[in-house]
Amino acid sequence: MRVALFITCLADGLVPEVAKATVRLLQRLGIDVEVPLAQTCCGQMHVNTGYPRSAVPLVANYVETFAGYDAIVAPSGSCVGAIRHQHATLARQAGDLELASAAAALGGRTFELSEFLVDELGVTDVGAYYPHRVTYHPTCHSLRLLRVGDRPTQLLRAVEGLELVELPDADQCCGFGGTFALKNAAVSSAMLTDKTAAIATTAAQVCTAGDSSCLLHIGGGLSRQGAGVRTVHLAEILATTRMEPLP
Repeated sequence: MRVALFITCLADGLVPEVAKATVRLLQRLGIDVEVPLAQTCCGQMHVNTGYPRSAVPLVANYVETFAGYDAIVAPSGSCVGAIRHQHATLARQAGDLELASAAAALGGRTFELSEFLVDELGVTDVGAYYPHRVTYHPTCHSLRLLRVGDRPTQLLRAVEGLELVELPDADQCCGFGGTFALKNAAVSSAMLTDKTAAIATTAAQVCTAGDSSCLLHIGGGLSRQGAGVRTVHLAEILATTRMEPLP
């Protein structure tokens, strides 16, 4: 199986350790993952801010860059959701039916990390070690667009030393929502306050999720409150073993 990593803009620019952890994890599981240098943004931010036509060249670049791979893995439910649910439609609306067909086919081979591990590799125990009390926040796109369900928690429950505690009202948005947090700052802040309050009730040391954007938002709120709770991406937890330093 020829597998590529779609690193995502956020991981590339702000949290590169998430992408590195994804590669380490896949390599440990015997996957020789490639990182094509021609990859760019998935175009989600263009669409979400009202510029869908500007996203079409990015769709074309995604198709050209990843066309030769059997599977593309991304540590982001948000980006994978955009690729599956926006790319073919954008191309079709632009009148490029050939691109739309190619985008739809490639979207079917693009996976969020937990989907790839559980569904494609058939693995839930990845040999990780993480001796912390952890709570999991299911991000909106992974929950509602991708419907990853309990795949992330299956993986977390199999991690040696990890105590997984349920997050109250877990299905409630953290308030980030991409540009929503900028356009509706007051509402976003109120939603974040509810999310951090729910996290506090778990007495968790770490809050994890499959999207760095949500973790940055939640982590900022927890830090300003002096909550003493860290945010760590799911990939970083799963990539950690007894032989590696804990993130």
